[in-house]
Amino acid sequence: MANKEQFIEKVQASYNPKGAFIYLGAGMLNGEILAEAKVNLALKMMNRHGLIAGATGTGKTRTLQLIAEQLSDASVPVFMLDVKGDLSGLAEPGVTNQALIDRGNAVGVPFEPSSFPVELYSLSGNKGIPMRITVEDFGPVLLGRILELNETQTGVLAAMFKYAQDHQMPLIDFSDTKKLLSYLSEGPGSEEIKSDYGKISSASSGTILRKIVALEQQGLAHIFGEKEFDINDLFQKVDGRGVISLLNISDVQDQPILYSTFLLSLLAQLFKNMPEVGDLDKPKLVFFFDEAHLLFNGAPKAFLTQVDQIIRLIRSKGIGVFFCTQSPTDVPESVLAQLGNRVQHALRAFTPNDAENLKKTVKTYPKSDFYEIDQVLTALGTGQALITVLNDKGIPTEVVATHLVPARAVMGPAADATINQIINQSDLKAKYQERQENRSAAEIIDERMQAAEQEQQRAAQEKEAEKASRPSSRRQTPLEAAQRTATTTLAREGVKFLGKLATGLLNAFLKKK
Repeated sequence: MANKEQFIEKVQASYNPKGAFIYLGAGMLNGEILAEAKVNLALKMMNRHGLIAGATGTGKTRTLQLIAEQLSDASVPVFMLDVKGDLSGLAEPGVTNQALIDRGNAVGVPFEPSSFPVELYSLSGNKGIPMRITVEDFGPVLLGRILELNETQTGVLAAMFKYAQDHQMPLIDFSDTKKLLSYLSEGPGSEEIKSDYGKISSASSGTILRKIVALEQQGLAHIFGEKEFDINDLFQKVDGRGVISLLNISDVQDQPILYSTFLLSLLAQLFKNMPEVGDLDKPKLVFFFDEAHLLFNGAPKAFLTQVDQIIRLIRSKGIGVFFCTQSPTDVPESVLAQLGNRVQHALRAFTPNDAENLKKTVKTYPKSDFYEIDQVLTALGTGQALITVLNDKGIPTEVVATHLVPARAVMGPAADATINQIINQSDLKAKYQERQENRSAAEIIDERMQAAEQEQQRAAQEKEAEKASRPSSRRQTPLEAAQRTATTTLAREGVKFLGKLATGLLNAFLKKK
């Protein structure tokens, strides 16, 4: 049996960051919770990204909540996906009960209820402030993903986006996309795009248009438009605490590719627009990517490449990203290798696939002198997790089975009155509630088409005027033809008669001589 004092000593040495940190919980050994074995996560290492994984019902959502609460206390803004709408309880202090008191005492932190500053967003606009993005900023790769296009069709989108950029045609919503696609495939722009960007076949454009219409019919096209969400609004603070921004997708749960890709588009905007800051004492923002497996399932290569690039480079912007999913195997290896902080809740091994996933998960953890990793992972209870993070020097810490601290806010949905109050009192409601209709590609193309039509009409009128100014020629009537023939004949015979007359007179004159 492992020595308890040795265990505590190793955990304290491994999880003793020099700067600010969040407290995840107390280490466990042989079923005993040891409050002295504190498991801490340094704030300065949270931009090294992380993974929160575990089977359904093991407490992943509450782990997200307790980390978000402590980040808010540390003045770090948080963005989270609220899949079921039950994270809105962060806006209300939790209700004290014996279970929470016991958990707090077990980890050495007495339970104290607290609420946190929250902003509520929604893709539909029904359960929060609407979040929108322009088609132009969404980009061809992500748009191809939500439309489920193949590589050829996504390439067509890329050519269309390039044309729009080169010709200052803002792509704001699907109306712009459809209009420009038709203009370049079958309209006057088809010859123009052919030489510089390549011909767009009617088959490809038709497929893309049908998929856009299908998405519109599902009532989901409204996420594209203006006013576009400003990513700087994710960095709000209230009374020195970071604001927790929640994107409620409970009413669009049946469109996982849409909302998971939308989240990636926000990350892409952060990566594109935020300045380089290097290593900070604490992150500027932590982005929690719940239901992460939905992002990767069936994703094309170009899409996965973009995800890998964003995760690899965004830490230099001071942004930390945590993926939350059921199993580490849900995340591609190239991305998983970049997630230095691991919180692994219990895994189940009911099926051969489960057993295989368990083996793969064990291999991702450092060896432990205190645990058999595979046995621990299947024996963890709700609210317990196997943890290893990066220390101040970027080295993985000791693997520790951890009894997690309790969340201090309501662990469930907030009351309807609280939700309505948050939305109605938000400064962002007036900023984003109403759509804006600015001049974009659709209007520019309509103007071009109108100008082309007017030019055609002008050219036709000039042609008619030129034709009218020429001497008219018409077919002769039979009488006119006969008269002309008679005149010609008489003239010819007259010439002959005059010739004979002149010859006769000349001969007569010569004979007299």
